[in-house]
Amino acid sequence: MGEQIVCWHCGETLKDLILPMSRREACVHCGADQHVCKLCTEFDGRHCTEQRAEPPTDKEKANFCDYFKPRSNAYGGGYQDKSQAAKARLAALFGDEEPVPTEPGQQDKTLTPAELAEQKLRKLLGGD
Repeated sequence: MGEQIVCWHCGETLKDLILPMSRREACVHCGADQHVCKLCTEFDGRHCTEQRAEPPTDKEKANFCDYFKPRSNAYGGGYQDKSQAAKARLAALFGDEEPVPTEPGQQDKTLTPAELAEQKLRKLLGGD
């Protein structure tokens, strides 16, 4: 396969991947199982299109499917975007300011207003 395979859950590139993929393969970044329906070419977003495959009950957990073939475009925006949106809705509900992401690559880790103020103070005083 010429294309890089990425984690279906967090979007990180799965490095040093040995194909065929083991049932126990997991993402080193988020820990999500990788031998799952959501990473398979036969998965259409709701169910498996392979007629002979026995459908698992949980499409995000490792399975023993013999028809599994990983696809490179399985990541669909995942948990970080949903987490950030949920935090923004919660802040709006209580009239708080929306949390500010610390770094572009870490949308799920945000600063509270107190942490943001401390960070600005440290920068002002020449600290880290």
